Amino acid sequence: MKKKFSRFRLRSVAVLVAGAVSSLAAWAVEPFTVRDIRVEGLQRVEPGTIFASMPIRVGDTYTDERGSAAIRALFDLGLFKDVRIDVNGNVVVVIVEERPTIADVEFIGTKEFDKDVLKKALRDVGLADGRPYDKALADRAEQELKRQYVSRSLYNAEVVTTVTPIERNRVNLSFTVTEGEPARIKDIRIVGNQAYSESTLLGLFDQDSGGWLSWYTKSNQYSRAKLNADLETLRSYYLTRGYLEFRIDSTQVAISPDRQDLSVTVNINEGQKFVVSGVKLEGNFLGREDEFKSLVTIQPGEPYNGEQVTETTKAFTDYFGSFGYAFARVQARPEVDRVNNRVALTLQAEPSRRVYVRRVSVSGNNRTRDEVIRREFRQYEASWYDGDRIKLSRQRVDRLGYFTEVNVDTLEVPGSPDQVDLAMTVTEKPTGTLQLGAGYSTAEKISFNFGISQENVFGSGNYLGLQLNTSKYNRTIQLTSTNPYFTQEGISRTFDIYYRTTRPYYAEDGDYRLVNEGGSIRFGVPFSEVDTVYFGVGLERYQFDPGSTVASTTPQAYRDYFGCTTANGIITGCTNDSVWGIPLTVAWARDARDSALVPTSGRLQRANLEIGTGGDMKYYKGSYQYQQFFPLSKAYTFAVNAELGYGRAYGDQVYPIFKNFYAGGLGSIRGFEQNSLGPRDAVTQASLGGTKKAIFNAEINTPFPGAGNDRTLRLYGFFDIGNVFTDRLEGQTDAQWEAQRKLRSSVGIGISWVSPLGPLRLAYAVPVQSQKADPANGIPEDRMQRVQFQIGTSF
Repeated sequence: MKKKFSRFRLRSVAVLVAGAVSSLAAWAVEPFTVRDIRVEGLQRVEPGTIFASMPIRVGDTYTDERGSAAIRALFDLGLFKDVRIDVNGNVVVVIVEERPTIADVEFIGTKEFDKDVLKKALRDVGLADGRPYDKALADRAEQELKRQYVSRSLYNAEVVTTVTPIERNRVNLSFTVTEGEPARIKDIRIVGNQAYSESTLLGLFDQDSGGWLSWYTKSNQYSRAKLNADLETLRSYYLTRGYLEFRIDSTQVAISPDRQDLSVTVNINEGQKFVVSGVKLEGNFLGREDEFKSLVTIQPGEPYNGEQVTETTKAFTDYFGSFGYAFARVQARPEVDRVNNRVALTLQAEPSRRVYVRRVSVSGNNRTRDEVIRREFRQYEASWYDGDRIKLSRQRVDRLGYFTEVNVDTLEVPGSPDQVDLAMTVTEKPTGTLQLGAGYSTAEKISFNFGISQENVFGSGNYLGLQLNTSKYNRTIQLTSTNPYFTQEGISRTFDIYYRTTRPYYAEDGDYRLVNEGGSIRFGVPFSEVDTVYFGVGLERYQFDPGSTVASTTPQAYRDYFGCTTANGIITGCTNDSVWGIPLTVAWARDARDSALVPTSGRLQRANLEIGTGGDMKYYKGSYQYQQFFPLSKAYTFAVNAELGYGRAYGDQVYPIFKNFYAGGLGSIRGFEQNSLGPRDAVTQASLGGTKKAIFNAEINTPFPGAGNDRTLRLYGFFDIGNVFTDRLEGQTDAQWEAQRKLRSSVGIGISWVSPLGPLRLAYAVPVQSQKADPANGIPEDRMQRVQFQIGTSF
């Protein structure tokens, strides 16, 4: 048996040696001149791709080294699973086996991520329909998917890749995901704090252990990025309060065995509290030391404040930039006296070289035209670099409202030390708006408002809007179009065309109506970077329809203005049932709020003057609005709003009653029915409005209980006071006159929510000062409306 085994082993070794020798003999080819090159095994790849990639051509001398190089070049294409070269005489035969092509990529079970976003991400790394299948690339894609789920606290997520061969050497690729439940933060601990309580420090964090609204805020879902942001907030909190040497020693995240709960421990070292002993300047300040000193916000004698240091160095850098020094270096160098807990700061400056802007590029605007962005620039090409103008350019583009992000990067030009390029990158957002409003009152029941607008029509920067109102007493259709750059100097032009049918508030038994139709054109002239003045002219007509002609159902003020005559309680006709006019308007606006959607700081001012110059109406009507937002802290904001209005006729004319101001409800004094305040008709009790208006509102915005620091869901309390007024009406008693002049006020609470459908505001108000019914003196009771809401949505 042993002899047989030995003979078998010898024969095997002999065969292997013979095979190796014959293989080497076949591979070791004597150099020859290539007469032809043939390719075998191609299905979808073009032969030209092979010939272009090979380092061998017809007429070249073939060697083993060139053959090896050709095989490596073809493998590098990533299109083939196998490549061989055979030599047949002086003909080179290339034999390839193509990789299968991906026919389709599918995701199954993905709820956390949008499938189109995932497909685009894989396409960017080469894994897409029509491309060669690469197992290594598919494995990397699977690992990347798992990593993305871990970043969303889905530690139990499982991804299974399935490759299904189909006809014509193709495969279907599917990623089946079992997401599981996200890991929740069980607790967060801060260790090493002495100056401030743990609860105070944890209140700075956006992440927490959860509350009853965690299903919405997701604040208890762990995210490394969010934790890093919270740690930066914690660091900033200490550095702005004198703790110059504060540091975070470590951050430990422990996960439970079932991978469902997380515990986060942050170890900190507060260090000592330091006071600033002095500030001095060193370096080259262009001979403008006094100007730079005026920019210093660091206060000697006060605790060290990192934000003040950052603000000062940034202000210095920006000021250098305004003189063309784009690469100025400003460094705050602390000299620490640990014995006395004092720190002296030296601001070292080196302006470097002055440069000018060679080129400005814009990217990210897939829909918005380049010219719409470029016309907002105040930094021009081939001009000296000006940091103030660049900052202003970015702000102007951001204020367009078309983009969620606007960034400007300064790029050096290789080989040209005195030149830079500016690269503006924008991220577009939906600029269409759909507005829905609803209200409930005993008179109108449920009423709806509808509006649709597009702020950036076809990427042109023009505005187009349509407003509809389906109220029982007010029906409106209005079309508005604005071209913000009617001229190259930035003068805007707005057209308005409207048709309104109104039954003034509120005559429940009457069926009279007021029809207003017309149009206007308005031009906006920018007088500065923040101030715009508007000039406009319009043509309008008002037509009065008394309805059933029963006088007792039509307000006396309207009958008087339109010259209606009555007989036996019936309206027999109106001498001026149609009036027309040419109103001229002048307006001014300045908006310096940090956000139009959720403002926390800044100011808004508007003023408007309307003058009736021609036709049947001679009057003037002015209004002014002032808003101010005060950030009390990261979580709390206080806001005030004030509105004043005044109107009067001139010449021998009567002030048009339909130009009156109205108050009550959303946007003025909550707790009262919309536009119900002010004088009323003695018989029909219809609200007539007034020629004077005074409104004041105060609000404080607070975090919603259980929502942490989430700014998309807020709770607010408010106080409203004001009214509309007019001259004493004929026949009014002293009691009626006093009741008319009395201020109305209310207090309440509300919810502000930037919902998936858009911003929503819900308010519940309780009147504080209101008018009770006094039948003996003919004084009616104010109409109340406790609950009101408004919602808008973007698409």
